Amino acid sequence: MLARLQSAIGRDDLIEQMVLLPGTQKSCSKKGSKAKSANLIVAYNGSPQSHTALDIAFWIAHQTTLATNYQVTVQAVYVVEENLNHQSLDIFKVSENQAQLEYQLGNISKSVALGLNRSKGTAILPQLARESRTSLQEADRIIWQAKTLAEEWQGSFSSHLRFGNVAKELKKVVQLETADILFLGCKSTDHPMIETLGKNFPCAVLGIPHCLDK
Repeated sequence: MLARLQSAIGRDDLIEQMVLLPGTQKSCSKKGSKAKSANLIVAYNGSPQSHTALDIAFWIAHQTTLATNYQVTVQAVYVVEENLNHQSLDIFKVSENQAQLEYQLGNISKSVALGLNRSKGTAILPQLARESRTSLQEADRIIWQAKTLAEEWQGSFSSHLRFGNVAKELKKVVQLETADILFLGCKSTDHPMIETLGKNFPCAVLGIPHCLDK
């Protein structure tokens, strides 16, 4: 896939620049048994770097589809970092599940307030409710951005919204979807997220190339 991308933009150094974690041999042999499909996961948070990573994923998917008969799916994952101690959630089609998400976030707020006395609780609950609504609105906006880019490429696309630790939730989605590649919006193996993911991550991890700045 990277070789095709190199050829398309006239570079010969993308593999060296983009491969941040090579993936385990176990994952490579497992993916070799899946003949006609590929699954690309993108860690997306609406930043310019993650937008570039998503764009590259669609570009690679497009090039692969043109050159082969593979079915390539791109999935964007947005993780809301946990501020409260609650279990992770995964909501698909955010706008269609808004009521469900609001209900779950409301329950989180209530559980936090149970340990407070009534005078403190009455002051904190409205703040938690506002934070929940703000998180939902921001998540909806970010996922909408990813879907808009997917429409431009006209490729196979789905999105995930998860709550919790970013590295842990990305690993869960990669395992759940049996992903071939995880794309991150970073340029170096020195990035803190690469260290957090660990050397035994279940699939290859690609970043964005330095040459895009030139």
